Amino acid sequence: MELSVVPIDLDSDTPTVVLHGDDAIEIGVHPMDRVQLTQNGGVTIGVVKETTALVDRGEVGLTQPLSQLTGTVTVKPAPYPQSMRYIRRKLDDNELSRSEIRTIVQDINNNRLTDVELSAYVTGIYTNGLSLEETTFLTECMADVGDRINWDEPVIADKHSIGGVPGNRTTPIVVAIVAAAGVKIPKTSSRAITSPAGTADTMEVFCPVDLTRESIERVVRNTNGCLVWGGSVDLSPVDDRIIQVETPLSIDPHGQVIASVLSKKRSAGSTHVVIDIPYGEGAKVESLPESRKLARDFKRVGEHLGMRVTCLITRGSGPIGSGIGPALEARDVLAVLEGTGPGDLRSKSVQLAAKLLELCDVDADADELLASGHAAESFRQIVDAQGGDSTITTASIPIGEQTKTVYASRDGVVTHIDNSAVSDVARRAGAPKDIEAGIVLHENVGTTVSQGDRLFTIHAQATAKLNDAVELADRVSVYRILHPDETLIEQVG
Repeated sequence: MELSVVPIDLDSDTPTVVLHGDDAIEIGVHPMDRVQLTQNGGVTIGVVKETTALVDRGEVGLTQPLSQLTGTVTVKPAPYPQSMRYIRRKLDDNELSRSEIRTIVQDINNNRLTDVELSAYVTGIYTNGLSLEETTFLTECMADVGDRINWDEPVIADKHSIGGVPGNRTTPIVVAIVAAAGVKIPKTSSRAITSPAGTADTMEVFCPVDLTRESIERVVRNTNGCLVWGGSVDLSPVDDRIIQVETPLSIDPHGQVIASVLSKKRSAGSTHVVIDIPYGEGAKVESLPESRKLARDFKRVGEHLGMRVTCLITRGSGPIGSGIGPALEARDVLAVLEGTGPGDLRSKSVQLAAKLLELCDVDADADELLASGHAAESFRQIVDAQGGDSTITTASIPIGEQTKTVYASRDGVVTHIDNSAVSDVARRAGAPKDIEAGIVLHENVGTTVSQGDRLFTIHAQATAKLNDAVELADRVSVYRILHPDETLIEQVG
């Protein structure tokens, strides 16, 4: 059937074809079916959305991914992609071959799978897992799709954390130390998805992070490092598509985590990588045996891909640093680089940087590079090269002026700070979209507090969001405080 194209402004990453109900019946398709669009010999696949409100009979509405088509197109049913057969095999707990995984990755990259079908893929991996061979195949195939940066240097350093710990903003400090040691470290990072801030969100307080590949290469040539948003370059784009489906499901299969991280490292040209795996209550990985297995698999897949990978299993049962939220974390980062700042953030950053320098066979003292100010100088050079203000100070970084401080309701020892509660309250206050919003933690685990002592302060840019955050903080237990002699935790019945 020939139909006239009408642009439709729908927020969808899936190529969506909007058909009038009567036309859909005549073509023989239903909602979520695929149709083939043909124009001037070219063929495009889209997913059907049926309505009588957005288009008239004889019209076909096309969303942004199909905006290159104009005029008249021929519409007919399209076959289901071959990858659906392989996704069903994974749901049945069968091991997939390299060619089957490649087909799935290519279909994801070409937008041939709907969100429902992609959710089935993620569910299959979450439920039945991936073998080490499957994980390796998946990593290779994801890295082969999209752009790749090639460097002339034999050693290209990189660092990644699997996340889940609020305030764990070690990356800018590690990059500054390693770059100051003369090692190239082109760091691409993510924005927040479910957390109050991603590394890219925090760095955007200092400078632009949406750099092109050419700009990244220029910055790294001039400063040895960069701190940019990975979405600005087409590195492992399939991973971005998968993450969009994983996020609302709140699942993060370990095999997919490995493929996600290492495919992007390979695409960025990294040769030596340190992986931070926080574990503990409230972290993504809660048991030590599980974290050790994940570390071994990271190392094995990395070695197969020709990368030297070292994993550090770190404390993840509570936040790192004091500030939670883009601007507040930026203050912590700059304070550590300038010689003050939270001790736990400084210590962890130095440890990670030292391990990365050791992995790269570089004889340099990470602690000395930080203490001497060389790392701070390197960081400011990177900020300047990326188009930011290299003279920025901690005090000049604005933070939300709408505040509410929460105080201890009893005497005791802080035994736990809940990662999820901290993140939820900070996001309710407006982070990361409101870059000045978040939380400042005043007490750490292990400290003794008295009734009336400050525990944390909520910062917001809008009164309504502050009130929402305060209301949530009243309902969740951000801090757990016990008296040293208290043994009763809970009574049931």
